[in-house]
Amino acid sequence: MFVPSPLPDTEPPHDCPRCPHLVDLRETLRVEQPDWWNAPVNAFGDPQAWLAIVGLAPGKHGANRTGRPFTGDHAGGLLFDTLAKFGLATGTYEGRADDTLRLEGAIIINAVKCLPPDNKPSPAEIHACRPFLAAQAAALPNARVYVALGQIAHQSAVKILGGRLPKARFAHLAEHRVPRGQVLIDSYHCSRYNQNTGRLTAEMFEAVFARAVEVQRELEGTP
Repeated sequence: MFVPSPLPDTEPPHDCPRCPHLVDLRETLRVEQPDWWNAPVNAFGDPQAWLAIVGLAPGKHGANRTGRPFTGDHAGGLLFDTLAKFGLATGTYEGRADDTLRLEGAIIINAVKCLPPDNKPSPAEIHACRPFLAAQAAALPNARVYVALGQIAHQSAVKILGGRLPKARFAHLAEHRVPRGQVLIDSYHCSRYNQNTGRLTAEMFEAVFARAVEVQRELEGTP
């Protein structure tokens, strides 16, 4: 299923050639799984969002299969349940790109647009994809709060927002005010591994978004 982007002018082409190893994996999966999306995954959410969530990359059986970020794998359940709890998602998440889920006030943009082998993009692949992330951040006029899911997302977010990594160390619930005026909040990634090992609990994850809501209110000057 094709999922239109809320930021269509910022997306890579369907057959983006920038990263040879990712292209090879994409072509292999197009043969093995011709019904899957198997292409760069578009942003998903509200183009007028106040909150931008920076993910890592599509999961093999999640976004790379369905064509929508965090859709169809274990990570999406916790993410979308949490967003719904804070009034940032409506409809019903069913793990399919054609369900009724919609984001309101939030948008998901990934640091890497294509599926990397073993969910581990190389530094060169992260760098090659960063212009798309930067373009998407620039196209979000109301996004004053960012949440980075994991260290790679954190590093890419700091760089596109004009920060400096030595001064912005990654840690769960760490908060960084970047030179361009936004606030970046870090979270452990909501991956199956982190959930199953207890590194990230639902309560820990909710605390990140509770703080994001507080920061937004502080920036707006509302109680």
